[in-house]
Amino acid sequence: MHLDLTRGYDVARQSFAWEIPDRFNIASAISDRHAASDPDGTALIYVGDDDAVRAWSHRDINRAANRLANALRAQGLAAGDRVGVHLPQSPECLIAHIAVLKLGAVVVPLFRLFGPDALSFRLGDCGARALVTSAGDWARLAPDLDALPDLETVVTVGGRTGDAADFWELLGRGSDTFATANTAAEDPAVIIYTSGTTGQPKGALHAHRVLIGHLPGVCLPQDRFPQAGDRFWTPADWAWIGGLLDVLWPSLSFGVPVVGSARGKFDPEWAFAFMGQHGVRNVFMPATALRMMQQVPDPRARFGQTLRSLGSGGETLGADLIGWGRDALGVTMNEFYGQTECNLVVGNCCGLFEVRPGSMGRAIPGHAVAIVDDAGTPLPDGEAGIVAVRRPDPVMFLGYWGQDDATADKFRGDWFLLGDVATRDGDGHFWFRGRDDDVIASAGYRIGPGEVEACLVTHEAVALAGVIGIPDDVRGEAVAACVVLAAGHQATVALAADIQNHVRARLAAHEYPREIRFVQSLPQTLTGKIKRADLRNLWPSLPAVT
Repeated sequence: MHLDLTRGYDVARQSFAWEIPDRFNIASAISDRHAASDPDGTALIYVGDDDAVRAWSHRDINRAANRLANALRAQGLAAGDRVGVHLPQSPECLIAHIAVLKLGAVVVPLFRLFGPDALSFRLGDCGARALVTSAGDWARLAPDLDALPDLETVVTVGGRTGDAADFWELLGRGSDTFATANTAAEDPAVIIYTSGTTGQPKGALHAHRVLIGHLPGVCLPQDRFPQAGDRFWTPADWAWIGGLLDVLWPSLSFGVPVVGSARGKFDPEWAFAFMGQHGVRNVFMPATALRMMQQVPDPRARFGQTLRSLGSGGETLGADLIGWGRDALGVTMNEFYGQTECNLVVGNCCGLFEVRPGSMGRAIPGHAVAIVDDAGTPLPDGEAGIVAVRRPDPVMFLGYWGQDDATADKFRGDWFLLGDVATRDGDGHFWFRGRDDDVIASAGYRIGPGEVEACLVTHEAVALAGVIGIPDDVRGEAVAACVVLAAGHQATVALAADIQNHVRARLAAHEYPREIRFVQSLPQTLTGKIKRADLRNLWPSLPAVT
């Protein structure tokens, strides 16, 4: 990939051409080649729960990944098999990703805070044959996941649990040399589950080329990344596309060290101290986290900030937030845009063109992005329509795992519809207007109401449920639920809390409804589909439970 950013945005866009080799493996790009050319160079700076800091070299990571790849192969894992990785930011998480990719297998990143229902669905849907998780999580999850018919191998970090193999003990059995699979650039590499408006999440299957497709979209929003001395961090979990392909894999591909920490709940004071202490120069930070950080006084003087670039996506940044970033952090925040299926296709770059507050940015070089109508016909500038990207494009997914019809529904001819409504102005800046679906954007997460509804109705007191997003000053949107109670149950504050805890425990902490309203019925179509637009209109008039 040759991206010339020295002569401005227009030249970069006009002169750019993809260089996608026939044979390509992500593990080779992010680990093998650096272990060969710069073995002592730093790949990962990891801060443990006890605040102990260890720098992992490219050689360290690569040898450990080779050992795990050999051990997994000895367990019967082969090219094409799906392997779940259910770990927080950690050396073990990175090692597991690389080992799976070296095998030619398909890595399935899984959010650490997922509950048993969320994990069981994802592992079962893709037919995962192996899972790498923590010993504590496996002890909690085993009763629900043991019954999965395809799950044959479980590896745990932090000791043995039941029949699971211990991660580091397993590595000790494997050789530290391994020939990385000679995969095609089009071969499957990763499945990332994404939320939709109805039913359960869908697995977005990406090829090895997806890494190459992301690189321009990292270079621009991180202000002409990489540059000498860069060091990248994000609080986003590496299970999400924002943590994995906006930060971890691209940064390692460029040979730029990544800083990682397993810290759970986000704390803005800690984040500032962490960045200053570890010399973080580049960061991907969701807008919700930035709003929390905005409340911390005088961060540069207090924490010694060294930031050079800051990118943010998932929610629109306003003028006040961008202005605060310039004043308090000394950087201009670059908003960017994309989705799990087709990511980092629009973005800002303060070093190349004016950042207009509220704009998602301009098309990233290499991507043909347009505003189209429902039929896929491009619309003129200034007219609202659906954001679309033209195929072929290396950042675009191969399709939804096992759902050919759902994949086909995303295309109108060669235009892939991202589903968001926006406009483009005469200078090529894209402006977000809203979604044409019901996905909830909360605290940087995209939450599908269908999955939350499916979990709600497993509670004995819930007969029907409709889930929507409601405005929230901190999160952007909050998950809210309208619940029809089953016979014999009464609407009480205690019952609402019990229903919330049910979703928190079974699904995920970030997906539980923060507000519940009990209703007699839900607005539905003749075919029984919940009219969520009607629910949003009704919500302000619905009484809170007392």
